Amino acid sequence: MSTKAAHQKELFGHPVGLYVLFFTEMWERFSYYGMRAILVLYLVAEASAENAGLGWSNGDALSLYGTYTMLVYVASIPGGIIADKLLGQRKSVLLGGVLLVAGHSILAIEEMWAFYTGLGLIISGVGMLKPNISTMVGGLYKQGDIRRDKGFTIFYIGINVGAFLSSLIVGYVGEVYGWHYGFGLAGIGMALGLIQYVAGQKHLKHVGNYLGASKNEEEKAAMKKPLTKIEKDRIIVLFISFLLVIVFWGAFEQAGGLMNIYAKDNTNRMLMGFEVPASWFQSLNAMFIIFLGTTVAAYWASRKLKGKVSTSLFKMIMGLIIMGTGFFFMSAASSQYESTGSSAMYWLVLAYLFHTVGELCISPVALSYITKLAPLKYASIMMGVYFAMTGFGNKLAGLLGEASEKLGEFTIFTGIAGFCVIFGALVMIFRKKLESLTHGAEDNERDLRNEEAEGFELADN
Repeated sequence: MSTKAAHQKELFGHPVGLYVLFFTEMWERFSYYGMRAILVLYLVAEASAENAGLGWSNGDALSLYGTYTMLVYVASIPGGIIADKLLGQRKSVLLGGVLLVAGHSILAIEEMWAFYTGLGLIISGVGMLKPNISTMVGGLYKQGDIRRDKGFTIFYIGINVGAFLSSLIVGYVGEVYGWHYGFGLAGIGMALGLIQYVAGQKHLKHVGNYLGASKNEEEKAAMKKPLTKIEKDRIIVLFISFLLVIVFWGAFEQAGGLMNIYAKDNTNRMLMGFEVPASWFQSLNAMFIIFLGTTVAAYWASRKLKGKVSTSLFKMIMGLIIMGTGFFFMSAASSQYESTGSSAMYWLVLAYLFHTVGELCISPVALSYITKLAPLKYASIMMGVYFAMTGFGNKLAGLLGEASEKLGEFTIFTGIAGFCVIFGALVMIFRKKLESLTHGAEDNERDLRNEEAEGFELADN
């Protein structure tokens, strides 16, 4: 990550580069979540059906889904290493975009070799793009700039605009006109994102460059010197916070797997004479984020101004507990289904609402937290580790989904809810001790726009 330019052009109080990254990630998430919304449905669709799928069992489909989504995020570790040690974040994002366009386009071909090749290219593309574009967002702000958290919330809304549109558009095209048309449409979305990213390079020249080639002596020196005690302590806090991430995504990612199948098989989806496509429920999370994102951010900002606890770790713990509580609604849905043979849609809506509030408390906050604590030379690598943890959470989600075939949905949903709430409460007990290891990384945050711009690092030395 490079030195922040002294006079960045701004729009709505934030660097213009933020909006370039906003739209790039929006289209990348359009392609990823669009494909994700129909992947499991495509796998389990009968091979002899009019809109033919592969005819896999639910268990096999959820197993592939879990492995695939895990690898997508685990690939962020090599993606982060390549950026920090070789290309820099800006070029790595470009390469990732090219790989994603190729991967989604190949999925449109109705052949098994194309199916697995496309998944492989998407895994590689997300691995290159995902950790590095998030690190670039942090690079737009100097250390201590209070706007950083707000910037990540805006960026996160962009992610979910893409996810919302894709679940509706790609999901509908895939279910009604053909799965491979849906896959192809996801590729078109990623191509638009890549074009937009290339066109906006003039606003990103100062961030995401390879530090080994930097002309800034302080940055070059940071690549060589060993970690300080403070930096090591902060890394410890990050790794412990990643445990929250694994548990959170292990539960949350039931959305694309078990909850997706539950919506299709067990939910009464008739609304005013129209049967709501199962994939459309995937859009609820993104829609809630678009409407609630700034509200949740404003709530935490208000707490901070009132002197109440509003640290990143506190927000993340509360996010896990709130999201876990949402699964009690799925327990109620399962209970209703067992009694009547069908469950109401409002249970899914309520579950996604709580999941969304929890996500807004943990996911954009975690991204910002990493850019505050990670040592400069390991910026993308630590972001890659974070996304790898989400990947392990995705695999855990797949395993839990598979277990539902034997244990039943009620047991799985209730077990997830209870574990998330209890685990969050246990981490809360040790919160103050963990926060002491950050050595004041979040203290004295303020608006630095009117101060003399100086080189900034992701973590104080």
